[in-house]
Amino acid sequence: MYMKSPSEILVYLKQNMKKEWKIAFISTFLIGVLLHAPMMIRDIPNHDGLDSMHFSQNMIVSGRWFLSVACGISSYYTLPWLIGILAMIYLGLASVFLVDFLEVKDTMSVVLISGLLVSFPALASTFAYVFTMDGYMMAVLLAVLAVWLTKNKRMGFVPGAVCLALSIAIYQAYLPIAVILSIYGVLMIAMDKGEVKEKLLNMLRYLYMGLLGCIGYYVILQIMLKLQHTEIGTYQEGSSLGLLGGMGLLECIKNIYVDFFAFTINGNVLMNNVFSATALVGLGLVTFATLIRLIAYTDWWKSPWFYVIAILLPISLPVATNIMLLILPGVTYHLLMRYQWVLYPILMIVFVAKHNKGLLGEKRREWFIVLCAIELIWNFVVTDQIAYSNLQKKYEKTYAYCVRLLDRIEQTEGYYKGMPIAMIGVVGDDSYPETDITEKVTDNLIGMNGEWLLYTGNNYELFMKHYLGATLNILPPDSMEEMYYDERYRAMESFPAQGSIQIIDGVMYIKTENKE
Repeated sequence: MYMKSPSEILVYLKQNMKKEWKIAFISTFLIGVLLHAPMMIRDIPNHDGLDSMHFSQNMIVSGRWFLSVACGISSYYTLPWLIGILAMIYLGLASVFLVDFLEVKDTMSVVLISGLLVSFPALASTFAYVFTMDGYMMAVLLAVLAVWLTKNKRMGFVPGAVCLALSIAIYQAYLPIAVILSIYGVLMIAMDKGEVKEKLLNMLRYLYMGLLGCIGYYVILQIMLKLQHTEIGTYQEGSSLGLLGGMGLLECIKNIYVDFFAFTINGNVLMNNVFSATALVGLGLVTFATLIRLIAYTDWWKSPWFYVIAILLPISLPVATNIMLLILPGVTYHLLMRYQWVLYPILMIVFVAKHNKGLLGEKRREWFIVLCAIELIWNFVVTDQIAYSNLQKKYEKTYAYCVRLLDRIEQTEGYYKGMPIAMIGVVGDDSYPETDITEKVTDNLIGMNGEWLLYTGNNYELFMKHYLGATLNILPPDSMEEMYYDERYRAMESFPAQGSIQIIDGVMYIKTENKE
C-alpha cells in the first residue's frame, strides 16, 4: 500500500475539499471563537471547576472510560483558551460532517447551521464546565462521524460503531445526536426511489452501527471497571444503568414525552421570549408549508412509506431525543444533556433548502426561513452573553465575599493555620441583597445560574486556595453532623454578623446562613 507524505495529503485535501466543507468549518470556528471569547480569555470557574483546576478526568465510575484520553490532549489543567480552541476545532469538523451527511450545498444554509451549532445555549452551559469542554465536543464530533461513516462507506457501520462507542464513553448525553441523525438517514432512504429490499438493507446499517456501538461501549466499560477494581457509582443514577432502570415501560415512556414537550415549550431555552418563540414557530410553519406544497407537486401520497413515516416519525422523535431517560429514568436531565435539541431547527432549515426549489412561493419561503433562523441565532447569542455576564458577576461577588470572610477568620483570636473549621458552606440569602438580575434568562442554564460559586465547605476551601492563596482546613460534612444540633451553633448569627465565627472546643465554627 502506497503511503502518502504529509505534503501529499495536504495537496489531496486541497484538491478534494468541497466548498461547503470549507464554509462549514470556517464559519463554525470563527463564530464560535468570537461568541465564546468571554469564557476563553478569562479564568472564570463554576463550583465544579474549583475542584478541577487539575483533574485526570478519570470518570470510569460514571461510565466515561474515554474521557481521560479525550481531555488529555489539552493536558489535565483548566486552560480555557487552549481548551476553547480545541473545542471549536472539533465542533467545526462536526459541522463539516453534519453538512455533508445532510447533503447541504447552498452557502446560506451552511452558515445558518454553523450559527445554530455554536450559539445554542446548551453549548454556553458546557463552557461553564470548561475543564471538559474539549472532550465533550470531541464526543459530538464522534457522534456525527458515526452516522456519516454509516451512510457514506460500504461497511461504514463498523467504524461508525467504533466512533459511537467512543462518543458514549466520553459523555453518554450525546448518544441522541447519533440516534436523531440515524432516523433522518432512514427517512431519506425511505423517500428515495429504489427496491424495497435494497432500502431495508441500507436502513439496517444504522441499526447495526447503533447496536455494535452500544455493545462495544458496554463491554469495554466492564473490562475497564474490572481492571481498575471499581464499579459504576451512584452519581446521576449511574448504578441503575440499563434499559428502563427498573421502571415500568409505560411510566418511562410517559416521562419521556412529558419531559420532551415541557423542555421544548417551557424550558426557557428554546423559547425564552417572544422573539425566539416567533422564530421557532415560523420555522415550523414554513417547513410544514413546504411539506404540503411538496406533497401536492409529487406523488409522495401514493407511496405506503409516506403514511408509515407520517405515523412513526412524530412518535419516535421524542423517544430518540430523550433516549437517556429510557436508559437512566432517574437522571437529572440538565441543559448540558440537551444539545441534541439544536438539530430540530437545523433539520427544518435543511428540509426547506432541499425541497423548496421550483415550488410556488419559493423566494418568499426562503426569505422567511432565513430571517427566522437569524432571529433565533441572535436570540441564542444574546442569551449566551447574558449567561456569561452573570457568571462573571458570580465570580466577582464570591471573590469579594471570600476576601472579607478570610480576613475575619485570620483576625479571630485563637486562630492558627491548620485549625479545623466547621461550616455548612452555602451563603445566607437573608444577609445579602438579591442582585441576580438574569434569573429569567439563566434559570435553566446549569453552571451559569445563581449568585454564588459556593455551595459546600469544599468550595470555600478551594476558592481561597486557588484565588486568594490561603490554606484552610475545612472539615468534611460527615464530621460535622453533631455541629448542626449544637445549641451554641444554633444560637450564632450568620456571617457577616458579629459572633458568626467562634472557636468552640478547639474547632472554628463559621455560620454562613440562619436556616435551621
